[in-house]
Amino acid sequence: MAWPVDRERGDHAGTVHSIRFSGENMMMVRPVSRRGVLRGAVLLGAAATTVGVTAAPATAGPAGIPTYRYLRDALNVSKLRYNRDGEFIFPTIRGVGDKISDARARYYLYYAPHENPGGICVAFSDSLDREFVEHTANPVIDRWLPSTTVSHVSSPHVIWDSATKQFFCYFHGENTVTRVARSQDGINFTDETPILSTRLIPGTSETSYARVFEHALPGRNNRYVMVFMGVRNGRRIFYGWSPNGWDNWRFSPTPLVNHEADGVSDISGPTLVKRNGTVYVAYHGSDGKMRITEVGENFDKEVHLGVFHSPIASDEGRVAAPSFGTHDGTAYMFYEAGARLKARICIARAV
Repeated sequence: MAWPVDRERGDHAGTVHSIRFSGENMMMVRPVSRRGVLRGAVLLGAAATTVGVTAAPATAGPAGIPTYRYLRDALNVSKLRYNRDGEFIFPTIRGVGDKISDARARYYLYYAPHENPGGICVAFSDSLDREFVEHTANPVIDRWLPSTTVSHVSSPHVIWDSATKQFFCYFHGENTVTRVARSQDGINFTDETPILSTRLIPGTSETSYARVFEHALPGRNNRYVMVFMGVRNGRRIFYGWSPNGWDNWRFSPTPLVNHEADGVSDISGPTLVKRNGTVYVAYHGSDGKMRITEVGENFDKEVHLGVFHSPIASDEGRVAAPSFGTHDGTAYMFYEAGARLKARICIARAV
């Protein structure tokens, strides 16, 4: 079952390449009021079968994040049936082979166009280092939703909810509303419902580009947390929490990560990372680079650690929206590269 899609107006800065730690890059900023999330020594990202890396390569950057090197484009654009305007954003890589018996492949890659009409798409591969093959019936979610019609839907993030044995897909449409839909097979999504809007975050004009991760926050009676972009005097990272990932979401009015300490005007495309017994947020900035900031297990820190990935020549000045995964012991990062409205999905491998 598919619902159509349309346009996207908000920008979401720039994202990842390699990481080298530099003392000059580290900056501490005391938070205004945070809470907690995540424990462990594994990269969380938008996972493959095992999320993140088990051991950092010799070359590493802030928080021991590996240096990632461009490997290939994830999609052959010339072969795509659904290609409205030649640009694709916000990849989520998800390992499914161990979750459903009739999976099309070991890995599903979710992505979307940026402009109207958008459309949530999926592609398949048995390896993270090969080209992904497009689902023949894309988009799997379009802008004609059961509850309403919007100008566009975009920025898909998909998780597996083990409690209900379903996939949850988070996406936005319009830029002011984040929604969720569910699926038994990761392809046919139903029951779309809005869960976040600007009215829930005072003073914001956009609330989108959300990613959701499993983690219990102290005193919140929750199982899941969400990190997302909110526009309030520039683009910032906010967060929320839910007992089940589907409803009863609550949101902090205070930003989790602010752009000023990075010396940029906007930050967006957040991904949660947990390792070293603490929690980080990886995201991209308006200068086209990816950064990482420690927020701590209780979201009570804001320690800006600097750039961990910068664009190479083929990225045309911008890398964004990282999604991390591991295949056969090797760490990979999927990301969007290129200028807004011209982006493509790339694969980088840890070196």
